[in-house]
Amino acid sequence: MKLQVLGCHGGELPTCRSTCFLVDDVLALDAGALTGTLSLDQLCKVDDILVGHSHFDHVKDLPLLADLVIGRRDKPVTIHASRECAKALRENMFNNALWPDFTRIPTRHKPVLAIKTFRAGSTFQVGPYTVKSVPVSHPVESCAFIISDGKSSLAMSGDTGPTDKLWKALNATKNLKALLLETSFPNSLQALADISGHLTPATVGSELRKFDRNGAQVMLYHLKPAFVTQLKKELAPLPVNVLELGETFQF
Repeated sequence: MKLQVLGCHGGELPTCRSTCFLVDDVLALDAGALTGTLSLDQLCKVDDILVGHSHFDHVKDLPLLADLVIGRRDKPVTIHASRECAKALRENMFNNALWPDFTRIPTRHKPVLAIKTFRAGSTFQVGPYTVKSVPVSHPVESCAFIISDGKSSLAMSGDTGPTDKLWKALNATKNLKALLLETSFPNSLQALADISGHLTPATVGSELRKFDRNGAQVMLYHLKPAFVTQLKKELAPLPVNVLELGETFQF
């Protein structure tokens, strides 16, 4: 699997982009930086988008994507979302008030977007990939994803605070090559991280003690733009890598 880092921050500034990764040019993981990084031709190749939860920085490019690819694809772009997330998207985004309902445009039978729901904790197929969803700890329903192409596996934590379900699922995963793990706030804001369902360098360290890595890379993302420099200093002693915009990996 090829992994491209389109966005790896928990917010935006001129040098930071919200969470978004691209697998093999066709599968997006979250939608925080699709339209600001990919060309029109590249956007038209994206067939599926896995959305971990409904918060704005993870779904914000979905409306703009729909507006760009309309009339340029033979089939809809499928958004895979948990039941709670799908409900939020339908009621609060594609509701003909905030944005047109592109799940019915240009017609109900041939829309630009299709929202396909899954039950949090279920395993389902997305094209050639088997995807296991794992509920994690966040104020809204949030899921981690473990994605396999039959040869290797890649995991993405989604937004989460300390959790046990994810580590149990990861420790049972064969051929896990990499874990994309959220880290949002510096240790001085531990109380805020706990309330908002995020990790700090301190909790990353304690969470990794639950992980049987077996050689898997741990790659951190979702650093809040205002604290990137401080976070990198606090993370330096840990056996992890902090992702940077534009990086590409082959697993």
